[in-house]
Amino acid sequence: MNFTFAHNNLNVYDLDKSLEFYKEALGLTVTRTKDADDGSFTLVYLGDGTTPHLLELTWLRDMDRPYNLGDNEIHLAFEVDDFDAAYAKHKEMGCICFENPKMGIYFISDPDGYWLEIVPAKN
Repeated sequence: MNFTFAHNNLNVYDLDKSLEFYKEALGLTVTRTKDADDGSFTLVYLGDGTTPHLLELTWLRDMDRPYNLGDNEIHLAFEVDDFDAAYAKHKEMGCICFENPKMGIYFISDPDGYWLEIVPAKN
C-alpha cells in the first residue's frame, strides 16, 4: 500500500482576494475548480507549474466571519530560486510576518492569516 500527496487545503474567507494574493505573491495559477451544485462551496486548485502538488482553496458560502486560526502553528513552505528578489517583492507587498535571518528563511501571511514559509532553493 502506497500513499502519495494529492493536495493541501486552506479554507479562505474571500476567494477573489486569496486568488489574487497567491498569484501575485507565489505565482500560483488555477488548475481546476469545482462548484457545489447548490452553490454552498467552491474549490479552487492552484499549481506552481513545476511540481504535481496542489493547493486547494475552499470557499464556503455560509461562512460569515474570517477563520479563527488559533495559534496558527502550521504552515506550507515554498522554495524559491531567487530568494533576494522574492524577499524584495514580499517586502513591497507588505506580507512578511516573520523573519529568521539566522536560518535564512522568512514567512509571509496570506489574506486569511495563514503563514507561508519561503526558503531558498537547495543547490
